This record gives sequence, C-alpha cells and structure tokens, in this order.
Amino acid sequence: MQEITLSLPYVSRMVSIDVLESTQDLAQELALQGCEANTLVLAYEQTQGRSRDGKAWPAARGGVYFSLVLCPAKTELAEQTACRAAACAVAQGLKDLFGFKTKTTSAGDVQVWNGKAKKWQKIAGALCQSVLSLEGRICLLLGVGVHVNNKLPSAAGAVSVKKLLGRQIDPEWVLQETLENFWQHYAPGQQL
Repeated sequence: MQEITLSLPYVSRMVSIDVLESTQDLAQELALQGCEANTLVLAYEQTQGRSRDGKAWPAARGGVYFSLVLCPAKTELAEQTACRAAACAVAQGLKDLFGFKTKTTSAGDVQVWNGKAKKWQKIAGALCQSVLSLEGRICLLLGVGVHVNNKLPSAAGAVSVKKLLGRQIDPEWVLQETLENFWQHYAPGQQL
C-alpha cells in the first residue's frame, strides 16, 4: 500500500495501489478501522470490481478506479446525493478536458456520445454504500470507475477515452478533474 500526498482540496489521505481487488472493499476496511473522512483509495486495475448490483464490472488496467470515504454530518439522502454528484463530476470533467458530449443516468452511470458508432456508450459509473464504523460513525463509500486507456470487450457496450480520442492520455488528468468537480457538486459545507 502506497500513500501519497495530494494537492487536491478536501482529500485528507490517499492510498494508491496499482492493482487491487476492489477499491470499495479497501475503503470499507479503512472506514471500519476509523480512517479520517475524505480518505481516497485509488487503483488503476481492479481484479474484482463490481457494479451497483454486485455484478462483475470491467475494471481492466488503464482505467481510473477510486473510492472516497465520506462522513457526512447528515446522512439523509447523502448516499443518493454523493452518487449523483460523482456522476455529474465525471461527466463535466470529460466535457471540460476533451469536449465530449456527456449525460448521466439516475443510476449513476456516465454516458458519452460516440459519433463514429452513432450511439451513447457508458464511459464511467458511480456507486455509493453506507457502512457503520466501530465508533458508530456512518460513512459513505463512494466508488467511481472511469474507462480511460483500458481496452474493453466489444460486448460490454462501453467505450474508453482512448478509443474516442485515438490516443492514450494521462489518467491523473481525469482523476484530478473529477475530484475538483465533485467538491463543487457535493459542497464541502455538507460536512464531508
């Protein structure tokens, strides 16, 4: 496990692991151990990534996968708000960085218009779950996965940034832009 210091506002701690079974699982373990709010778990490949319904999710090398441990003062509707804010943050980030036409779904998916294929395709997704820490604190585990440079199975119905642009890009751009947009959508005043 590697910890690095971020220059991003509101992120208190970052744990970066190149390949991980699931960022959500490690975030849950850290939350249960009483980690500080706004701890970020980052991976570039997940061997057992999963979707909101528990199904396996393509989380191949080249993507950006992270979970953020949030500890809101008010938990009512916080789970839905965080998931929606994350999806909007990814969509806005991809639009700002690359000029993509994006939209979000109520389930937390981010879709991008693929002009060559002439259809909307999934490029990212967000999920959120609640856990109760040993101290009795309710934490939200916000998981986000973005297809950046990864190759996806054609049957997946998804697309990556690399596929759309025809070139590889730095995944940290997407991570930084997503997190900066997230804090604007999910205001720090909400006592994260």
